[in-house]
Amino acid sequence: MLQSPSLTLLRKRRREEVTSTRPQQEMKFRDVTMYLVERRMGKSRKTFLTDLARSKGFCVDDTLSDKVTHIIAEANTAHELWSWLHEQGFTDPDDTNVLDICWFTESMEAGRPVPVEAKHRLQKPSLQLKKALPAIPLPTVSQYACQRRTTLDNHNKIFTDALEVLVESAEFSENKGAYLGFKRAASVLKSLPASLHCLADAEGLPCLGEETKAIIEEIFECGSSSKVENILSDEKYQTLKLFTSVFGVGPKTAEKWYRRGLRSLEQVLSEPWVQLNRMQAAGFLYYEDISKPVSRAEAKAVGCIIEDVASCFGSGVTITLTGGFRRGKEFGHDVDFILSTAEPGKQDGLLPAVIDRLKSQGILLYSDFHESTFQLSKLPSRRFEAMDHFQKCFLIVKLWLKQVEGHREEPGSRRGWKAVRVDLVAPPTECYAFALLGWSGSTQFDRDLRRFARLERDMLLDNHALYNKTTNTFLQAKTEEDIFAHLGLDYIEPWQRNA
Repeated sequence: MLQSPSLTLLRKRRREEVTSTRPQQEMKFRDVTMYLVERRMGKSRKTFLTDLARSKGFCVDDTLSDKVTHIIAEANTAHELWSWLHEQGFTDPDDTNVLDICWFTESMEAGRPVPVEAKHRLQKPSLQLKKALPAIPLPTVSQYACQRRTTLDNHNKIFTDALEVLVESAEFSENKGAYLGFKRAASVLKSLPASLHCLADAEGLPCLGEETKAIIEEIFECGSSSKVENILSDEKYQTLKLFTSVFGVGPKTAEKWYRRGLRSLEQVLSEPWVQLNRMQAAGFLYYEDISKPVSRAEAKAVGCIIEDVASCFGSGVTITLTGGFRRGKEFGHDVDFILSTAEPGKQDGLLPAVIDRLKSQGILLYSDFHESTFQLSKLPSRRFEAMDHFQKCFLIVKLWLKQVEGHREEPGSRRGWKAVRVDLVAPPTECYAFALLGWSGSTQFDRDLRRFARLERDMLLDNHALYNKTTNTFLQAKTEEDIFAHLGLDYIEPWQRNA
């Protein structure tokens, strides 16, 4: 990724020392000079604590000088703090106390420096301890998410949260290069078995460009990224994020509304020139419900409804929960199901029958049905973004909350039901394994799996098929394991695909 022209200025600004907003008050404790380590603590918290200490008569130095007697750190391990101190040229004199924030807190409460005890000290790691804390084996991390096992245990959330803001911002501005770059970087960090302790831990990791490393470095030093904070406070970003939270509203529509001066959902609804399509109208009508997460218990209840209405089609219909819930997530923005039949070709009338049954029960609030356009001669698609050609429908259904296991009625609740987004797809029997793999996600896992197939195996993979370009043949698969085997990959369980 190309380095931003402002990156050099950003680094210079980061290295400037933070100065307190309040001048030093009369010093009561002249034998104590504190230095607060901004790393992990963050700029604003350091300023606040500096002002607090000075107001109580403590001496706080803004630079790590020879006068400092007490170095105070927060949320740093002894290993990473001492590594950082050595990088600053700290000579480790015997008369300097390197302490955890708990000493500072106790001293502020007492109104005087409390005696330094063993519990306060961040002991310098011995050589043996350093050897016991090896760096993450970075060279073993693959550039492909399909060769990494990524669970929901994200040990680097502080970095991935920041990068995902940049991903969203790049998507709004249609900057595909930045979008893919930051998305791949976040995916790599999510897969790591431990937290990064310093920027050096990121050396050798794939997909981490210079701008990503600058973001990580700034978070280490200041507790946050100024670039990310600027995006989060930007009116345009906030407005586009609000508009795209409406079902059926994409970045282009959101951009158009913003350019026309709209800043709230109320303004969108009140403007005569805004013409909503059916999907957007439903999105606004049920916004209060479908903008909120769907729980696993609610997804299970929806599954029971779909299974019940599909039973009218006869025996042999299988309902499979896909998406984030199949990967182990407890919440999602909608619920996805694959409906399949044991008999080839029998799936053609399945979704229309389900829709009719939901209508007859009075619980179908919205439906958008897409007939199958599946043609083997046009497959597989070379574009990841291409929507699959199976018969599918996008629904909003009325879920009675009494059907949700463990639900407790809220005091004052009148309605007793919740609108839930549901997507259904009915692939041909021979495509079931490919559809299951694609609809299970995650998006980045699927993207990298297809990229791996193309670049490493000279094959084309999508939701419909796997095509070997060398032999000009379609490879058959009854299970996801078959697809991984064709690609020469170790099988990765759904709960390990949260890339």
